[in-house]
Amino acid sequence: MKLIKSIVRPNKVDDVKDALAALNISGMTVTEVRGHGKQKGHTAIYRGKEYNVSLLPKMEIDVVVGDDIADDAIKAIIGAAWTGEIGDGRVFVLPVQETYRIRTGEKES
Repeated sequence: MKLIKSIVRPNKVDDVKDALAALNISGMTVTEVRGHGKQKGHTAIYRGKEYNVSLLPKMEIDVVVGDDIADDAIKAIIGAAWTGEIGDGRVFVLPVQETYRIRTGEKES
């Protein structure tokens, strides 16, 4: 199994969710996060004062999938989140050794 962590633009979450649903991947966790990469933030003006916004709003989508569909899920996420501009995000893939269902204590590996 693989844990796929994606950092995407907030307006792309629904597109990513739909792309994963097309692969019959339904379980996911979505978290509001802030950060920057090459984008490095921007300058904004609020009430006449200029200030630097260095941490930009992003969304983190976590999904655990089987090894057999991990590559398809990664391609779907990248395709759905892509705009071609700096700040599109990142995808991280981590191995998952085992999982447990809290309600039943059932182990999956």
